[in-house]
Amino acid sequence: MSNEDIVRRYCRAVATQDIATAEALRHPAWSCAWPQSGERVTGSQAFRAIVDAYPGGAWEAVERRLTGAGDEVSVTPLGQLVRVAGTGDTWTAEWTNRYPDGSEWLVITIVELKEGRVIRETTYWAPPFAAPAWRREWVELDHGARHPEDPLRDRIG
Repeated sequence: MSNEDIVRRYCRAVATQDIATAEALRHPAWSCAWPQSGERVTGSQAFRAIVDAYPGGAWEAVERRLTGAGDEVSVTPLGQLVRVAGTGDTWTAEWTNRYPDGSEWLVITIVELKEGRVIRETTYWAPPFAAPAWRREWVELDHGARHPEDPLRDRIG
């Protein structure tokens, strides 16, 4: 399996909370950093417990498309990865997550591989927001860059 295949399969597993598949693709020394909150998940058991204990139930990752290493593949519109890009041992995944409280967040995850398995993830979350009026004269609103079925498309800008 290529690094691209590993990352694609891993990201689909995380997006759909297929924890068993995600665990099988992780290196024994796997960890996941969440710099915005200063947390680090240091094992698959801890990650599984976080998913199981998430208030209101697990999140839903909204999928738009999947790309990586120069190719693009359309996929189904239910709970998976938005986009993957990278080469070698470092990849970047873009997501749109919808949480049980109804909030929707844009998510970036940097995935690092070692010996053909995921050894480290670093994830950042940000809420979508409207472009401020003060800089409108210098920018173009890029609604077209978002997939028509993306639930956040009309809320950005």
